[in-house]
Amino acid sequence: MNESDYILPDPLSMSDGTKVTSTDMWYNQRRPEILELFEKYVYGRIPDKLIDITFVITSVENHALEGKATRKEVSAIVKCPNGEITLHILIFLPNNQEKPVATFLGMNFYGNHTVLSDFKITMSKQWIPLRSGFSSKHRAIEKSRGRASDRWNVERIIERGYAIATIYCGDIDPDFDDNFKNGVHPLFYKQGQEKPEADEWGSISAWAWGLSRVMDYFETDDNIDHKRVAVLGHSRLGKTAMWAGALDQRFSIIISNNSGCGGAALSRRRTGETVKNINEFFPHWFCTNFKKFNDKEDELPVDQHMLVTLMAPRPVYIASAEEDLWSDPLGEFLTAKHADLVYKLLGTDGLATDNIPELNAPIMSTIGYHIRSGGHNISIYDWERYMDFADLHFSNI
Repeated sequence: MNESDYILPDPLSMSDGTKVTSTDMWYNQRRPEILELFEKYVYGRIPDKLIDITFVITSVENHALEGKATRKEVSAIVKCPNGEITLHILIFLPNNQEKPVATFLGMNFYGNHTVLSDFKITMSKQWIPLRSGFSSKHRAIEKSRGRASDRWNVERIIERGYAIATIYCGDIDPDFDDNFKNGVHPLFYKQGQEKPEADEWGSISAWAWGLSRVMDYFETDDNIDHKRVAVLGHSRLGKTAMWAGALDQRFSIIISNNSGCGGAALSRRRTGETVKNINEFFPHWFCTNFKKFNDKEDELPVDQHMLVTLMAPRPVYIASAEEDLWSDPLGEFLTAKHADLVYKLLGTDGLATDNIPELNAPIMSTIGYHIRSGGHNISIYDWERYMDFADLHFSNI
């Protein structure tokens, strides 16, 4: 679909048509309005209820990766209104880097034990999606250790002086449509409630809530610079990282890798995965209200460029892949392009191009972007660019 075939909502026009002309108007009026629209119609509101959180360090290995890193496991025990939930955080810290250290945080799809082949990493006991080499009868199997290591590149991240932390999304909410009977949602239900209301959180909001609980831990750890944390994710977890970055301004860099519909791709383009596709295939990801816009994207009061504006003026990086047409690479670039005007209003350089760049030619302005060769994956090329981006922008924090 061409840009002339749809009209995007203007992030600098209030819902009543009033133009946003100052940073004060943006922060105090328009930004809260956009955030509320995304909560109500796309991701769902996270319950605003008090929680109590306790952190327990369950293991420390000071000579991991042949002495290059310290591996730490932390249990975050969150007491909610109707019970408690435990998030298992896996952290690798570079031993040769002055502390506190800048950190990348991301969720994984199949358990912490899959990110590196290390038998001392605790194997997940949660429900695991069925996939050959990863699980049997929805439980982790021994040969899944390190199975996803090519997506994490832990050793290279350590070499470049960054820490890397991860949690399994299934610790918070299992990634299947169970009508929200398992995971964190029931722990916040009101008396008699059986599922979230139409404008309450789906799985992506729940996972984003979990990423913020890891930030709570980072603020207690003297080895981690909680002012320099980049949150990132691939695919559905890229959607999650973007929403987490919009909700929680403690994340100083936000990175989307091939996140597509409901993430970095414009919904109104209806190219690749559409709102209807995603709501029918994965009905648990978004709030129920989002389903009202199946085949009616033009009626949405927001689009994904406005999600990026909620991150402004913090650096955000969006990455696409040439062969990943389901994620609509051009739509992901256009999201970055149409967020530019808010970034410039707030005094940054925004996105330093008007046109989608050539393959493997990254843009490193405050809004960063690249499209690489290859398909739907997170590769070492992606990681190197994210660390280049962090090198550039963390130096200003």
